[in-house]
Amino acid sequence: MEIARLKIENFRGIKESELFFNAHTVLVGDNNVGKSTVLEAIDLTLGPDRLSKYPVIDEHDFYAGEYLIADKSVEINIETVIINLSEEQIRHFYSNIEWWNLERKSFVNEADKTGDKKVIAALRVAFKGYYDKEEDDFIGKTYFCNPVEATEEQSRFGKNDKRLCGFLYLRTLRTGSRALSLERGSLLDIILKLMELRPQMWEDILTQLRDLSVAEKPELGISEVLENIQSAIREIVPVEWAENPKLRVSNLTREHLRHLLTIFIGTGATTSDGSKYSAPFQHQGTGTINALVLVLLSMIADLKQNVIFAMEEPEIAIPPYTQKRIINSIREKSAQAIFTSHSPYVLEEFDPTQVLVLNRDKDGKLKGISATYPPTIKPKSYKDAFRRRFCEGLLSRRVLITEGRTEYDSFPACAKRLNEISPDKFKTLDALGITIIDAGTETQVAAIGGFYKRLGKEVFAVFDKQSDESLLEIIENVHYPFEAQEKGFEKVLLNGISIDVLKKYAIALEDNGEWPAHITPKPSMCSSDEEYKDTTFQLLKNNKGSGIAAELLSSCNTKEEMPEYIVKTIESITGLIELV
Repeated sequence: MEIARLKIENFRGIKESELFFNAHTVLVGDNNVGKSTVLEAIDLTLGPDRLSKYPVIDEHDFYAGEYLIADKSVEINIETVIINLSEEQIRHFYSNIEWWNLERKSFVNEADKTGDKKVIAALRVAFKGYYDKEEDDFIGKTYFCNPVEATEEQSRFGKNDKRLCGFLYLRTLRTGSRALSLERGSLLDIILKLMELRPQMWEDILTQLRDLSVAEKPELGISEVLENIQSAIREIVPVEWAENPKLRVSNLTREHLRHLLTIFIGTGATTSDGSKYSAPFQHQGTGTINALVLVLLSMIADLKQNVIFAMEEPEIAIPPYTQKRIINSIREKSAQAIFTSHSPYVLEEFDPTQVLVLNRDKDGKLKGISATYPPTIKPKSYKDAFRRRFCEGLLSRRVLITEGRTEYDSFPACAKRLNEISPDKFKTLDALGITIIDAGTETQVAAIGGFYKRLGKEVFAVFDKQSDESLLEIIENVHYPFEAQEKGFEKVLLNGISIDVLKKYAIALEDNGEWPAHITPKPSMCSSDEEYKDTTFQLLKNNKGSGIAAELLSSCNTKEEMPEYIVKTIESITGLIELV
């Protein structure tokens, strides 16, 4: 079982959206773009306990907070399409089944499904929320979209139906603190329900607590105060009304206990008397909490089978190798896993077609674009060399496309050095929210730039002097092109960096024994500025990707010592971003 399509109207920051999921899916996009809202929308339709919350929705769940317009109620509408149903689910939902075309991603008539292997059974369910003026309350309900009854009212999609669908949503901020409590809906509570265990301990605990007197030692002073209260009361009420007051834990109910009881876990610390110290689960380190949460998730998946997991940011406080293990473990144990993430290590574990890039326009329309493989990048090359940079670009709002490794090293190094020299005027590219992508060659700048532009990223590009035709192609595929006036970026560096900086850097390499023996003449043997430039040119050409270009730029002490093209490009990029 998995979610194939989700439609949202007027819910929180989303005015309108239609998203398609490709099995396991990771949602990426800017902060506050609507990733969590998408998961909340699914929870409103499929979460077994979501409608038990009161109120189900409130004023702030409506788009722009408008639940009444011209005295007419605005509706929140969410529709979820579920495919790959199990035999048990098909039997249970038999009268509600529709037919979904996998290729066209739309419904077809039952008569059109015969013999078409691309058409499968599907279940369409929906949530409707609105403000009831007569009741002065917010109403929310879930229902089957098929069939529509004669009264135009669809039949109710209830809690037992939802449990059969097996959706579980884990919110980032509160999952860890309540996972091992007995609160209703906690992970431990879900496991106990799945195992059909009902702990019969509440009355025993409450009786013990009611009989437990607190602070009765005279030296604490509380007993004396209580006795004085008793004496004072007896002057105005019958004796039996204020008999023997004591301080006890007497006001607890079963629900109180569900919130209070939690698991204690050893911390590794030893007390002064030699005993091992344990602390409540939520007082463990964040990484430990998340790891333990994932153990519970694995248990739930093993018990529940055919489960859909939705999880926010599984990478929080967890090292990269553990992130990968977590993602793969959850995917293996679930029918479908839907994540939100800001981690390239998480994205790396997904096929690009399973990465859904979310963008929302100023009118609240949310679009999801499947990433696919970058143009001209074959799957093997993607896995071996391009994957990390590609994923970082998907997570960024802005990308800077460079045509080669030297530019890839040079621009962030120059921006960093300018920031050190004039922090009030310049920022690092990281601080500007820019991810740098090495296109590999100048012929790929337009293709890679167009790929990220279609995904809704703001695309900058830097490149050598181009032919008119190539320049036009780049201009069409990026937002902000910056063309150098030299052919070959090494010439940009050599003609732009102060000759004194070139000499100082080259001689320092020779003095430290780091000057390559095959490059002649050595710096100490150069007699003219042109010879220094020629030997440094050989050094740069023969050592692409070694970081030499970045080191050379970092050795500049003023803006004037740096290439004008790079400085002006960085100034322009900074100005464009700060205008937004």
